[in-house]
Formats: sequence, C-alpha cells, structure tokens
Amino acid sequence: MFGDRRADTGRGEKMKAIQVISLTLLCIFAASAQVLKFGKCPTPAVQANFDPTRYVGKWYEIMKLPTAFQKGECGTATYSLKGPGVLGVLNRELLDDGSINSIVGQAKVRDPAVPAKLEVSFSGTPPGPYWVLSSDYEGHSLVYGCTDFGLFRMELSWILSREPTLSEETLDQLHGILSSIGVNVDKMIPTNQDETYCIPMDQ
Repeated sequence: MFGDRRADTGRGEKMKAIQVISLTLLCIFAASAQVLKFGKCPTPAVQANFDPTRYVGKWYEIMKLPTAFQKGECGTATYSLKGPGVLGVLNRELLDDGSINSIVGQAKVRDPAVPAKLEVSFSGTPPGPYWVLSSDYEGHSLVYGCTDFGLFRMELSWILSREPTLSEETLDQLHGILSSIGVNVDKMIPTNQDETYCIPMDQ
C-alpha cells in the first residue's frame, strides 16, 4: 500500500516536472518566435525514393516557419555530396547591416531505407530532423522538421526553389501538404529574394 502511494507520488512529481519544463520551453520559444505547438510530432509521408545525388546544388529559400537562428533575407542553401547518404550544407543569408552570414554543416541519412529522412547538424549544435516531404529536384523542395519537448513540439519548415521565385500554384500545393499534417501555414513568412536587394549575395 505504502509502495503504491510512493509510486503515485513519484509519478505526480514527474508529471509536474514535465509540465514545468514544457511551460519554460514554451516561454523560451515564444520569445524567440519559433513555432511551438501542443502535442506530439506528426509522422508525415516523405519523398519516395529520395535521391540525395539529385538534391545537390543551390536552393533559394522562398518561405519558412519563423526560426530563432535565421535573421536575414536572400537565404540560400547549397548542398554537396560528401559520401553515401551524406550531404555537405552551406547556408547563407544577407543581414540588415549588409553583411553575409553563413554556416557550414552536414546532413546525414539516418536510415538508408528512408533516405528522405535526414539529420542536419552544424558546429556546436545537436542534429535536428530534416525531412524532405516533396521535391522534384529541379524546381521545388518542401522540408519539415519537428522535435518533441514534453507536452509540446517545435516545428520547422522551409519551402525551397531552384530559382528565386516559385509559382503560386506550386506554393498552394506545398501549403496543402503542410496543412494536412497540422502545420499552420499562415505562420510561414516569405523570404525577400528581390534581385536588386540580394546583389551582395553574389559579390
């Protein structure tokens, strides 16, 4: 009997601790403008037969869910093949002061049976999910990542294009995919890819 009471007390304290941690994270991510939602991460279908070798090259960021680690415009991501299931990553953006912010990392396929589920990591940061939900390799890519934090989940998503623009028809299709897994696409923000504004990215 007493053992049951102690077990119940322990479970109650554990739940309280999870709630406190979750609420703390909620405040942190809310302050950083990142998207934190109640509930566990979904498990969306990913790109079938994803081929990392066709994914290499330069992609322009068209839209994204807000992140704490991206502050600029004109964002690009350039991928290079480093080995079987391993891509080199170079992310660049133009900051308000005219300087270029860049970071180098790598993306690894976790399970060769599901090559569209990658983990991306940068120096000094733990790896995070980078799931390619849809890509035709030559036009668009829809990327989604989600991490569970107790009672909440943090979502990231990017819509990428081989060109600085993407058709409204394609955007609507990609928004539909995100909406089907519970992502609030109204929270996505467009990235400025204006040719004149982004000139410093090519210098």
